[in-house]
Amino acid sequence: MTFSVVVPVFNEEPNIDEFLKRTLKVMDSLGGAFEIVFVDDGSTDSTFKKILKWAQSRKEVRGLRFSRNFGHQAAITAGIDEAYGDAVIVMDGDLQHPPELIPGMVKAWRDGYNIVNTRREETEGIPLGKKLFSKAFYKLINIDSEVPILADAADFRLMDRASVEAFKKIREQDRFVRGLTSWIGFAQTSVPYRAEARHSGRTKYTVAKMLKFAVNGVTSFSTLPLKFVGYMGLFVATLSFAYACYALYVRLVLDIAVEGWTSMLVGMLFLGGVQLIGIGVLGAYIARIFRQVKNRPLYIVQERAGGRAG
Repeated sequence: MTFSVVVPVFNEEPNIDEFLKRTLKVMDSLGGAFEIVFVDDGSTDSTFKKILKWAQSRKEVRGLRFSRNFGHQAAITAGIDEAYGDAVIVMDGDLQHPPELIPGMVKAWRDGYNIVNTRREETEGIPLGKKLFSKAFYKLINIDSEVPILADAADFRLMDRASVEAFKKIREQDRFVRGLTSWIGFAQTSVPYRAEARHSGRTKYTVAKMLKFAVNGVTSFSTLPLKFVGYMGLFVATLSFAYACYALYVRLVLDIAVEGWTSMLVGMLFLGGVQLIGIGVLGAYIARIFRQVKNRPLYIVQERAGGRAG
């Protein structure tokens, strides 16, 4: 029985040592061969130098370094592509995903589950606005999603070899890993946990990145925006028809001239706004098609550290 721990990192130099001390202790206690695969997503600090140093002292540690920043979801994908374990555990390297939870995840896997997700019950130091945004996002995406997506889920999960091989077949450019792991199916469960504050440094998920992540998730697994635009168009068309009937009635039946310059201007601006919103939503979906048909690689590995321990 072998384990792989996949760790996407970006400018996490101050956290590498503490992360490995805690994670190696946990993995040593499980018994069996294991590896820890870091994926450096184009860090500009000395993150990869730290990984190289650890790889020289511990054969279980190895790493990949991207040629540039390809994004967190691409880094997760690269690590899963690289991992050889019977069970693959994906977790972040900032210690908000506690390594001490891994034995409980392994137990759930041994009980017969193919995928063991984790569910945040509380996160230290997270602003209220971010919590509300997260709750609203999961409610929105699950209204019309192909498959239910676990609310408050994290990219901290265990996948067995069968689910990993199924996941590796999916090569979407715009990746929403939490949705993809739900989409592939298999027997899944979740383990609750309390996320600690970051051990060091600042979060890499800015407001702009959060919004991009949310839009990508919604457009990956829901056609709700397209339906919303369609319903809005129907609503505007109904209002326009009703107003046209009213104008004709006033002019032809009551023989009163219609003085509607202000209402006409407001109506034209409103209709123009609805059209632009519709074009924007369509553009988001078309952009996904455009990026996919180019068939570029999801990531490019520039450098490697260490070799397989198993």
